[in-house]
Amino acid sequence: MRTRTTALLAGAGGLLAAWVGWGAYSRRTTERVPAETLAEFDGVELRRYPRLVLAETAAESEREAFGRLFRYLSGENETGDEVAMTAPVATWGTKLPMTAPVRTTGDEGEVTMAFYLPADYGPGDAPVPTNPAVRLAVEPPRTLAVARFSWYATESRVEKYRESLLDALDARGIEPRTRPTLLQYDDPWTPPFMRRNEVAVEVDHETVTRVGGAGT
Repeated sequence: MRTRTTALLAGAGGLLAAWVGWGAYSRRTTERVPAETLAEFDGVELRRYPRLVLAETAAESEREAFGRLFRYLSGENETGDEVAMTAPVATWGTKLPMTAPVRTTGDEGEVTMAFYLPADYGPGDAPVPTNPAVRLAVEPPRTLAVARFSWYATESRVEKYRESLLDALDARGIEPRTRPTLLQYDDPWTPPFMRRNEVAVEVDHETVTRVGGAGT
């Protein structure tokens, strides 16, 4: 019995190690959207992002939206090119029930999801989607305030960090310019304790600098 228990524990430990190893590999090999950290305070990070190209879609569920965008990256585009996936994936809608999509207006209950394209793609050379439900968009340079958290991005956790983010900004006299967005950095197979999620809002760059965004 003791030998069997030891074998089971060893097997479970091996599976856990493989799971953690996959999460580390996925994080190391996935391109991140470039950004410059401007300041940190009260659990909030202020970042400056360059102009970015993204593919986005509105669907009835996150699963449907993710699958549609993943097929675009996998070659469902006019040139048949495969496009590397980057992090984070941006989502508006179901996880943030008090918000609405920033760029896409959908029916009530829809979720809007966006994949950022690798930095070497510009507005004129990104593969054109063949699915009319997927569209390309250009996001101009902007400054985001983000609150980071781990584990699964449940509605209650997202709401908790949304409120924390907005309270911290209000205390500094910084007003959000957009409604909150959920940013998720990991694939579905990453262990929950290794996951990186963020709630983000756009803020005015000049205001951030004026109220102390250049320091901590």
